[in-house]
Amino acid sequence: MKQHLGEDLLDGHWYAFINRRATQIKVLAFEEGGYCLWSKRLEAGRFARGPVGGAKRALCHTEFLALIEGIDLVIKRQRKRYRKAA
Repeated sequence: MKQHLGEDLLDGHWYAFINRRATQIKVLAFEEGGYCLWSKRLEAGRFARGPVGGAKRALCHTEFLALIEGIDLVIKRQRKRYRKAA
């Protein structure tokens, strides 16, 4: 099932959308049996926004939790980390 995002919404990924004022975030996910929609609206402050223009960006678990908690992670470059060879 492909939608306007150009992504397969049934792939198990979560999709987050932030409104223009950056005061509300909605997360859409498909779990076995149907769609889940989770929403959070801030009483004060704003969510951190990525690149302007509606660009898509993949977040790791830590970055996603930081976004929800209101932490603005601006990383200019990611430091090298050890990865086990495949």
